[in-house]
Amino acid sequence: MYRFLLTPRWWGINFFVVLAIPFCVFMGTWQLGRFEDRVQSHEQAEKQPDPSTRAAKPLDELLPVDKVTSGRPAVATGTYADQFLVPGRELDERRGFYVLSLLRTDGGKALPVVRGWLPGTAGSVPVPAAPQGEVTVTGDLQASENIHSDGVDTRGGLPAGQLGMISAASLVNLVDYDVYDAWVTLPEAEAGGTGGAMKPVPAAAPQGSGLDLKAFQNLGYTGEWFVFAGFVLFMWFRLVRREAEAVRDVALGLVPAGEEADADAGVAGAEAVPAPETTKAAQGS
Repeated sequence: MYRFLLTPRWWGINFFVVLAIPFCVFMGTWQLGRFEDRVQSHEQAEKQPDPSTRAAKPLDELLPVDKVTSGRPAVATGTYADQFLVPGRELDERRGFYVLSLLRTDGGKALPVVRGWLPGTAGSVPVPAAPQGEVTVTGDLQASENIHSDGVDTRGGLPAGQLGMISAASLVNLVDYDVYDAWVTLPEAEAGGTGGAMKPVPAAAPQGSGLDLKAFQNLGYTGEWFVFAGFVLFMWFRLVRREAEAVRDVALGLVPAGEEADADAGVAGAEAVPAPETTKAAQGS
């Protein structure tokens, strides 16, 4: 009854099933592994002390920024140079902008420093001036932003003096000196009252270290791939059963043997060839 499984058409169906099921299982297992990695990173991060409470270190000792050094207090000395406003940033559920000043260090490179946050629209609100002369800043270290970071504006066309993304790649075309591939945010208002009107911007957790939306997306994709594998197996059994029933009906004489299978559904055709008696009767009428 099941000899039809050896026909060329069923060889193609069987080959597809043999490839599709392991592929779906592999992809589901891979997505599950990604979710488990994020859970493990989250648990490890919770066991570690708050990075901002650890002792401050010179900036160069904490670079490049990774999951361990992100949020660590970094110390840098230099003089403030160019200043930019970063619009469209929220703090305490209010919309405003960051005040970003570039601290030129003794080595010549500049460190982007978020001195604080102000409510309102960038360019229409007075901004406290940066301290003059040589200063030493201690700020929480952050990795350069990318297009997936919260609040980033990649549309372009911003007014002069405004920046959509805090990164060395964005600043390299705006200044004529090298910029660190990192930035710091000051945990407190600047001494002397020059930044008293601004609110400190809290350091963000490094990407991939928490149970964010992407982690649960990985879990959802895991379920989808396993469902796909089950669906392929279910459809294969369904087609086999219907084809076997069609073969059995032919063997019992319930369906004429010359009936062809429906190509789209993979089952026997719906119409039978009329019997000779019926044909003669039709011709005589």
